[in-house]
Amino acid sequence: MKCTPEEVIQYVEEENVKFIRLAFCDVYGQQKNLSIMPGELRRAFSQGMAFDASAIAGFGGAVRSDLFLRPDSATLAGLPWRPENGRVVRMFCGITRPDGSVFEADTRHLLQQAIEDAQNLGYSFSFGAEMEFYLFKTDENGEPTQEPYDHAGYMDIAPADKGENVRREICLTLEQMGIRPESSHHEEGPGQNEIDFRYSDALTSADDAITFRSVVQTIAARSGLWADFSPKPLSGQPGSGLHINLSVHGPDGSDPMPQVLAGILRHAYDLTAFCNPCRDSYRRLGSSKAPGYITWSSENRSQLIRLPAAQGEYRRLELRSPDPTANPYIAFALLIWAGLDGIVRDLPLPPSADLNLYEAPAQVLASFRRLPATLEEAQSAAAKSPFIRSHLPAAILSAYTQA
Repeated sequence: MKCTPEEVIQYVEEENVKFIRLAFCDVYGQQKNLSIMPGELRRAFSQGMAFDASAIAGFGGAVRSDLFLRPDSATLAGLPWRPENGRVVRMFCGITRPDGSVFEADTRHLLQQAIEDAQNLGYSFSFGAEMEFYLFKTDENGEPTQEPYDHAGYMDIAPADKGENVRREICLTLEQMGIRPESSHHEEGPGQNEIDFRYSDALTSADDAITFRSVVQTIAARSGLWADFSPKPLSGQPGSGLHINLSVHGPDGSDPMPQVLAGILRHAYDLTAFCNPCRDSYRRLGSSKAPGYITWSSENRSQLIRLPAAQGEYRRLELRSPDPTANPYIAFALLIWAGLDGIVRDLPLPPSADLNLYEAPAQVLASFRRLPATLEEAQSAAAKSPFIRSHLPAAILSAYTQA
């Protein structure tokens, strides 16, 4: 709901809302929240709500640990799985210091900066996410096991696909929260699923990605299951990706896509640490349709970036390397800045790699630059990159590059 603060206050009063969750993310994109009662809502909008940030990952230590959450009224959404009587709603928040200045490790604000930089140059970016996850059974204590919920294959149907009803409930819940799912299906791995939702502006799409993970985990738990978003939960099985679809609109109807693509390719190596931030990320890359080389092509799923067969408003590029452990605010921001760098410097687009990289001989592969092979290699690249250092605050950069 795109509401003003006064409209939120009125909604809370009229709809019997008893709890307001003030949501935010740590530097790694894990959602946190502070719940307040309706009587505190005006103070939250006018002054912010204080919280102790010393225990939040990437937010620093006990010194100067007081920070404030300032809710964004435009992100109001009800939580459909909570009771109708005494409803619960959620808003995403900005994070500030006590003097009102922006907290430098607020990754949502980082994306807002990137959006503003693009707008100042006359460009707007849209994003869509395709996020894969596994469903595992739980034991008698409700703890996750490594036993997949089913053993169905790609786009199989029930009864082999046992996740059908879980995906249905996830999609209906997302719809109630104002997020438009486009499609859902069983993926290649046992118990692996994918749900895609419609593209939107960069900030809304990143908020939706955070909401999506929360909804999936909640619905899975209500079904007695465990939703796993790690990049490689089962050895020998396909990993889970976060495929990012990006489109760009330029001034006067211009088509900046070639330069945007060139910019992302130019900086892909250096930004890998933020798209693939955990050690298991590098067990996924280079296998089972996950890219291993910095290449592009049309309609080719062996590439780092492919241009899907789509026209008009659906024309886009798809970055296939990120996985669901990425913080979407950071990933989207860096992709915008990389695309803008391609535009501003008019970077040339390298030739497309129109071949199946999974079947190419070694001498052909040797002509392409690889993505980082380990987390340490990716961290080192990010720490040394002038592009990364020019855009990320030191607090965020150190959180991702110090082992």
